[in-house]
Amino acid sequence: MGMALRQAQKAADAGEVPTGCVIISMGNKEQQDPPRLIASAHNQTELLKDPTAHAEMIAITQAASALDNWRLLNTILYVTKEPCSMCAGAIVLARIPIVVYGVSDPLRGGISAFNLLDQQNLNHKSKAIGGVLEYECKEMLQNFFKTRRNTKNKNCHECTNKRTNKK
Repeated sequence: MGMALRQAQKAADAGEVPTGCVIISMGNKEQQDPPRLIASAHNQTELLKDPTAHAEMIAITQAASALDNWRLLNTILYVTKEPCSMCAGAIVLARIPIVVYGVSDPLRGGISAFNLLDQQNLNHKSKAIGGVLEYECKEMLQNFFKTRRNTKNKNCHECTNKRTNKK
């Protein structure tokens, strides 16, 4: 999760919502293939002008390329914020067995609000583990949005001052 937090910081530094994601391949003990990092990404929706450029979506694409397979069996996805419904759907389609996330999103989360990783009518289920480094993940999100609100309010104040010629 520490690596995912570092990715989230990259997103924040770029003005993106600070969500970071990494995917680990658990390897194959029989073939002496150790666990390894196969994907790391952060939100890039603003940069790419793409509503699907969430950290999880980018990481899933990277991982599929690294494994040369769209089925991401024997992997673990770590993400700083609970996946949205789009990302949760992609996780199910990619057959990622374990999802570890930091802070939950009970209003919009694909897990806590919609339970997409454990739907009975879908062909794959993923185990979700929430609350890992929750404080750090939550603090990063809160600081980002607090700064964004303060900047927005400051800009609005300056705009008002210019219109009324006040200093």
